[in-house]
Amino acid sequence: MILSMTGFGKATAESAHKKMTVEIKSLNSKQLDLSMRVPPYFRELEVETRNRLAPRLERGKIELAVLVDSLVAETPAALNVEVLKVYKAQVEAAARELGIPQPSDWYSVLLRMPDAMKTEYAKLEQGDIDAFGRACDEATAALIESRRREGRKLYDFFLQKIDNISRLLGDVEPFEQERVPRVRARLEEQLARLQSIEYDAGRLEQELIFYIEKLDVSEEKLRLRSHLNYFVETLGGSDALPAAGQGKQLGFIAQEMGREINTLGSKANHADMQKIVVKMKDELEQIKEQVLNVL
Repeated sequence: MILSMTGFGKATAESAHKKMTVEIKSLNSKQLDLSMRVPPYFRELEVETRNRLAPRLERGKIELAVLVDSLVAETPAALNVEVLKVYKAQVEAAARELGIPQPSDWYSVLLRMPDAMKTEYAKLEQGDIDAFGRACDEATAALIESRRREGRKLYDFFLQKIDNISRLLGDVEPFEQERVPRVRARLEEQLARLQSIEYDAGRLEQELIFYIEKLDVSEEKLRLRSHLNYFVETLGGSDALPAAGQGKQLGFIAQEMGREINTLGSKANHADMQKIVVKMKDELEQIKEQVLNVL
């Protein structure tokens, strides 16, 4: 079973002081492209988090976001008492030296002074780090399950498209059988109009055979059928474990399918066959577009 690169996972874990919610979103990308939106005090965990996620997610444009709620009363700011002491002493000294009264409302004066408040940045304790790790693991597991659900949809989609191309390939055969006699008759009809020109009938027969052989699409049909089977084989069964690099491999097979379909179209020389080839190209383009989402 294939996995999609598209998915979403969310999980929550708590420590003694914090509740952490981790959301992970994944879109398709050729390589692993991981970006993180975390509070400043989580920066120290970025490298460890990348190493934690990379082996499990493999590829995709990954966006990880962390929301932290405090479970206890916390304030990021506090009175800078030592600084306030210095300011008060300086104001009292200035009042004595200048012979002016001291302030009647010390609070309003001191709290307007620079650095009267100090900011205490939040810190991560070991319990917070452990809770964050659990939330990451659970969100990653949810994302992988989401990828698996999307993979099942892609699996059914690809089987349908491969079946459509296979059916269209079968529709080519009746026109192929009538095509060669029609081409031969048209050439002979054109030659019959040239009554004044003498030609070697044996040489003409050889040239006709050579020309008709160039229009033969048997090898293209055989190779295309082989590519269709290989594509389904690479998809694996509905219960098979995902294989590494399936998306890239399926992309390569789709390219080979395109080459055979294009050659089939260039050799068709038949309006009805050309219409079938156009339909096959349309089915293949839909496959190529969705293959980009396969892990």
